Amino acid sequence: MTVSGQRARSFSSRSVQVGTFRDQDPLDVPLTNNAVTREVLDAQGARTLYEALRNTAGVTRSQLNGSTYDNISIRGILVENRGNHRLNGSLPVINLVEVPLENKERVEVLKGASSLYYGILPPSGIVNYVTKRATATPVTSLTTSVNNHGGADVHADIGRRFGTEDDMGLRVNVAGGRVENGIEDVTGERSMASLAWDWTVSPAVKLKFDLEHYRKNVSEPTAWLVPLPLPRVPDNTQNLGSEWQRYKAEATNALLRADISLSDSWLLTLEAGRARTVRDRRLSMFTLSDPASGTGTVTQAFADDQTFTNNNQRAELAGRFSTGSIAHELTAGITRNRRHDDWLNYPNGTISRQNIDHPVELPRQELPASNGSTDTKIVDRGLYVSDRVILSERWQVLAGLRHTDYRYDSVIVSPTNPPATRYKTRHTTPNYSVLFKANESLSFYVSYLKGLEETPQPTRPAYSNEGEFLPPAVSTQKELGVKARVARELLLQAAVFDIDRQQTTSVPSGPSTKALILAGRSRYRGLELSASGELSPSWALIASAQLLDAEITETRIANELDKTPENTPKHTFSLFAEHKVAAVPGWSVNAGVYHVGKRYVNNANTGRIGSYTTLSVGTRYATRFNDLPVTVQANLDNATDRDYWSTTGNGLLGTGLPRTLRVAAKFDF
Repeated sequence: MTVSGQRARSFSSRSVQVGTFRDQDPLDVPLTNNAVTREVLDAQGARTLYEALRNTAGVTRSQLNGSTYDNISIRGILVENRGNHRLNGSLPVINLVEVPLENKERVEVLKGASSLYYGILPPSGIVNYVTKRATATPVTSLTTSVNNHGGADVHADIGRRFGTEDDMGLRVNVAGGRVENGIEDVTGERSMASLAWDWTVSPAVKLKFDLEHYRKNVSEPTAWLVPLPLPRVPDNTQNLGSEWQRYKAEATNALLRADISLSDSWLLTLEAGRARTVRDRRLSMFTLSDPASGTGTVTQAFADDQTFTNNNQRAELAGRFSTGSIAHELTAGITRNRRHDDWLNYPNGTISRQNIDHPVELPRQELPASNGSTDTKIVDRGLYVSDRVILSERWQVLAGLRHTDYRYDSVIVSPTNPPATRYKTRHTTPNYSVLFKANESLSFYVSYLKGLEETPQPTRPAYSNEGEFLPPAVSTQKELGVKARVARELLLQAAVFDIDRQQTTSVPSGPSTKALILAGRSRYRGLELSASGELSPSWALIASAQLLDAEITETRIANELDKTPENTPKHTFSLFAEHKVAAVPGWSVNAGVYHVGKRYVNNANTGRIGSYTTLSVGTRYATRFNDLPVTVQANLDNATDRDYWSTTGNGLLGTGLPRTLRVAAKFDF
C-alpha cells in the first residue's frame, strides 16, 4: 500500500479517492480526473456542486438553474442523479436535494465510463464527495455569512482525535440558514449535520463511519418549456411562478468501512452504506404562446411522497505479488446495490395565464388525489477484477473485467394499467490501459473502456409502449492523455477522448403513435486541458478547457441524424486565480472567468441558446483579533449581472442566477 501526503493548503491534490484508483497519485490514473480542493472551495466561497465543478472542463447545467439542486452534464452526457454521485468513493448518494459542501474536503470528478467499479452508469463520469476527517491538529471553527439578497447562514466545524495514541477521531459539522438567491419569490431554508468517525482498532484493523443528514425547503422557480423561435433572455431575477410552489427534500446518508490488513501485502476492505432521499415538489412549466405580447400559460405538476433509496455493499481484496520480475497490484471485489424508488402519481393542476412582461401572482393550487403509483426495484450486482501489471519502472499495463448481473422490477399502477415490468440481463465489460511514466512527474497513458447504462423507460402520453424496459445501452471509450507535475505544485493534464454511445430513438407504432426503442447512437470526440496548483508562493490557479465534437450518428428520426446532441457545447473554459499580496500578510485577491459555448435545445437542432461568460471576483484577509484567528472574505459572482440562458435539456430552459455578493467571517478557536 502507498501512503502519500499533500500540502495543507493547495489548489491541487496528490491523491484521488474514486473507483479502483483510491489513494493513488493522479499521475498514476489512466483517465481524466479533476479535484476541486477545500482551498479552492474556500477561496471561491463555493456553496453548491455547480459552483465547485464550474472549475472543471465540460461541466454544464442541465434542465434546472440550480435553485433547488444542481443537475449537471459532463462532456454533453447527463450525470445520473441516483448512481453517478458517490460519497467517499463508494456509496451512491441521491442528488435530488442540494448536497452540502461544508463537511467536504474536496469534490472529485473521474470522467468517462466507470462501469468496472460502479456498475451500470452513463459514461459522463463519477462525482465523488470526500468528507472532512479529524486530523492531528484540533479544529474548532465558526463561519457566518450573508448575501445581498437577504440570505444568511452559520456553520460550525469541530474535529478532535482521542485516545492515548490518537487512535480515534471525530469530525462534526453543523450548518443552517435562510436561502435567498435574488430570484423573485424564491425563498426558503436549508440545514445539515454530519459526523465522520474513525478508529484504529489495531495496527491491522481500521474503521471509518460517515453519517450526514441535510434538508432544503425552497420555492422552485417556474421552468420554461422550450419555445421556437427562442425569445429574448428574461431578466435574471424574474420568476413566472409563486412562492407557494415549494421544493421540499431531505436526505440521510450513512457509510461504514472496515480496512483489514491480512498481511504486509494484502488488504481486505468491507463497506456497507445506505442513502435515502424523500421529497415533495410543486414543479411548474411555462409555455409561451404569443412572443409579441409575452403571454402564455403555466402548467402546475405535483410530485409529492417520493422516496429514493440505495442500499450498497462491497467486499474488496487488494494486494501485491510478483511473477518473476513482473509486479502485480491486484484488486478483486464483489458489489451489490439495491435501488428502490416509489412514489404516487398525480394529475397536473389547472393551467394559469401568465405574462413575461407583466408577471402576476398565480392562484394557489392544492394537492389533488393521486391517480396511480410507481414502485421500482433495481438490483445491480457485480464481480470485478483489475490488475496493474508493473513491467518496469516506466511501463505499466492495467486490465480489468466486470461481470454485471442486473435485475429490474417495476410496477406502474395507472388508468392504462400496464403490466408489471421485469427484466434481467448479464454482461461482461472490459477495461484496458497502458501507462508510461517518463519520470516521477510525467506520465502518458492510453485507455480503452466499455460500459453499460440504463435506458429511459417509455411513458404515456409520449410513447405507446409504456412500461416496457429497454436493454442497457453499451458505450465504448478511448482516451489518450498526458499528465505532469511542474513548478511548485502545479498539476497539468491533457487528453483526447472518443466516446461511442448507444441511445434511444422513437419509431412509429401506429397511425398516430410512436414507441421508444434502443436503436440510436451518438459519438463524442474532444480535447480536454486542465491545470491546478501553485505557480509560486504568491500565485495559485485552477483552469480548464474543452473542445468537443459531438454528433448523433444513428437514429430513426431523420431530422436528428448528424446533429449535435442537446445541451452539448462545442467548447467550455474556466480560469480562477488567487494572488497573495506580499505587502499585506494574510491578504489575497482572486478572480475567475467561466465560459460555456452555445448549446442546442433539442436533438433536431432547431434552436440553440447563446454562449455566455461570467466573471467572479473576491478577496479574503486572515488576521488575529485578541489572539483569535479570523478570516474575513467577500465574493461577487456574476459580477456584471449578465442575463443569460444557463441551462437546457429535456425540453426545458432556465436562466442564470443574478449577481450575488456574499460576505463571510470565519473564527478559529
